[in-house]
Amino acid sequence: MGDVLAGFHAVWEFESDSVLIRYERGIRTPKLFQALGERRVPLAALEGVTLTRGRRGTVALRLQPRAGADPLMEAAAGQLPEGSDPYRLVLPAERETLAEYYADELKVLLTESGPVDGYLIGAPEPPLQFKAYDGKASFDGTSVRFRWSWTGASSAKWKAGDQKFAVSELSGVEWRSPEVFEGHLRLLRPESAGAAPAQADQDPAAVVFGLGYGPVHESLPFAAAVLAAVRECGTAPVPAVTAAARAADPARRDPADIAERIRHLGELHQAGLVTDEEFAAKKAELLAEL
Repeated sequence: MGDVLAGFHAVWEFESDSVLIRYERGIRTPKLFQALGERRVPLAALEGVTLTRGRRGTVALRLQPRAGADPLMEAAAGQLPEGSDPYRLVLPAERETLAEYYADELKVLLTESGPVDGYLIGAPEPPLQFKAYDGKASFDGTSVRFRWSWTGASSAKWKAGDQKFAVSELSGVEWRSPEVFEGHLRLLRPESAGAAPAQADQDPAAVVFGLGYGPVHESLPFAAAVLAAVRECGTAPVPAVTAAARAADPARRDPADIAERIRHLGELHQAGLVTDEEFAAKKAELLAEL
């Protein structure tokens, strides 16, 4: 097609076999978009395109990636808010006819659908790193390192010591958005398949988010890069842990660890990241584990 369509925060360039998305830099542009910079999306990685009316006199054109085509979206697992969706282009309502034209043109070119076996869209390039609440995570392309902080890490993590995980040892990544309670990044290993995971603050294979640590624009690209490296190694994916396993009665824990979690919860509450009801309910839940 060779055309260019500019919207808020991004420009789409239509090529014969792909869509090149260039994200703008600016104070109003979502930080995730700025971190991504640009993404080339092969048409083979897409299975649809939609056009919907947005708020405040806008329309939104959205590409629909195939399941398993993009490590970023696989890591996000549906947790990104609409405004941070890297496949969504918002335009003024007066450009609806133009947007509809491009949507129709793309639909003609999209011939693939269904899940794919390998990623078709590139992941962010390592080296990557970010600061979590309880440590620092770094990835050099072959291994992930966690270095615990003096102030945030639990005694369980200090006892385990700093961690290093080769990509070949991993089977996946679990990313829980820092914008929700108990956000974290957990490295999954084949031997942990089917087992109820430990609390993220007690798991040496996980780092905890919160209070501005592990923001989406840093931790999500990190998770996507690790996922892509794991897939390239050919490690089999870990089956998802069931909700029943997560809710299973945990083993009794050290009172000092419970106190640390309550302290962390109190900090989130004081920062306005946890409501009064959430604070009271979670505190009672933690005390019940003593």
